[in-house]
Amino acid sequence: MIDEIIVIEDNDTMRLGIVESLSREGFAVHSFDNGSAALQFFETNQQPLAIIDLKMEPMDGITILQKIKELNSKTEVLMISAFGTVETAVKAMKLGATDFLTKPFSADELRERVKKIFEKIKSRQQIEELLQHNFLLQSELDKSYSDIIGNSDKMKNIFKFIEQVAGKDSTVLIQGESGTGKELVAHAIHKRSNRAEHPFVKINCGALNENLLESELFGHEKGAFTGAVKLRKGRFELANKGTLFLDEIGDISLTMQVKLLRALQEGEFERVGGEQTLKTNVRIIAATNQELQKLISDGKFREDLFYRLSVIPIALPSLRERKEDIPLLVNHFLKKFSERICEPLKSINMDGIKLLLGHSWPGNIRELENLIERLVVISQSNVIETDLILHHLSVGVPAINSFDKLPLDDALSSLEKNLLTQAMAKANGVKNRAAKILGIRTSALYYKLQKYGLIK
Repeated sequence: MIDEIIVIEDNDTMRLGIVESLSREGFAVHSFDNGSAALQFFETNQQPLAIIDLKMEPMDGITILQKIKELNSKTEVLMISAFGTVETAVKAMKLGATDFLTKPFSADELRERVKKIFEKIKSRQQIEELLQHNFLLQSELDKSYSDIIGNSDKMKNIFKFIEQVAGKDSTVLIQGESGTGKELVAHAIHKRSNRAEHPFVKINCGALNENLLESELFGHEKGAFTGAVKLRKGRFELANKGTLFLDEIGDISLTMQVKLLRALQEGEFERVGGEQTLKTNVRIIAATNQELQKLISDGKFREDLFYRLSVIPIALPSLRERKEDIPLLVNHFLKKFSERICEPLKSINMDGIKLLLGHSWPGNIRELENLIERLVVISQSNVIETDLILHHLSVGVPAINSFDKLPLDDALSSLEKNLLTQAMAKANGVKNRAAKILGIRTSALYYKLQKYGLIK
């Protein structure tokens, strides 16, 4: 498919030069020497890119820009002028121009700017296609996997694996970074198992000290210790015939590991302070965000317990490994939190989605969920503004070693984008203030924000 451009320039020499230069690059160029004729053509032949001269009679470039944006807000606009000032560039950018080029310019510079704009257009189209595809899948996924949202190949493999192992009674070890949804996967396995009608009992092993954890897992007899005023059943008893989810299993002490191993191997235990051996019939699903093999090497985790737990290992991908799922997750959380606070359904535009796709998400899905909830609560508009996302999205400058495998240009672009994002956040979205922080002109800031898709 040939990329099309409309050029509106009243200087014949300049207009013909632009047409010839871009036509050589394979673009289909439609040129006009006045705004009225161009707009009449544009009404029925809307192009993805318009190149508009600023100074024209009787209709000037700013007016043409506004009318084109009214007809099609997605059309990108490159303004050109021999009378370029910071004020005119900023005004054009605020009205929706993508870029501003000051005459005289070379054919190479023009072609380079146009190519970058079409890269942005294609990127936006890909996101739109991804959103449309993901929205169609949303209802089906919600029915099938409740809050586990994803349509990436990595998540499809996880869903398939859940179906394969759910009906078995073997112990499952779920490994993944914090916030990747380990508990949701454990729930999904339990729901699809033959124990689904029985309890799903969970415990965060990392939140309790050794003595409390032992009492929580195995229960205690009345008088077993100060404060034990009555008999209390532990999680192993409460989960009988069901599933016991041991979260953060990598945090338990070596002493507790021995006691847990016995319960897993023999299906029996004693309450704290008790002498009677009790039997239990539970399926164990354990989870950790730690590398258990390294803990074994460091002498902090028993190898025999590891092999007892990891009969069926599942490795959950981080969010940065499945970024194509971000639009689907965003839609899910927008719906969830809009309904929770009884607000009309809020949305995020393409530029906002692109910004979210560019984040590294160290906190994974939990970080994304937290951000969307905050945005839904504080946004005063039904369409959450990109500036608001920038303000609340914490993006650090990447360390130099994170660029080891990137070409120099890509590494510098990544660094520049993160510096822009930080400056905008520090300036609370005020662009002239962000420009001062970065030590650049406001017009240059607008151009760079547009270049990286950080604003419309």
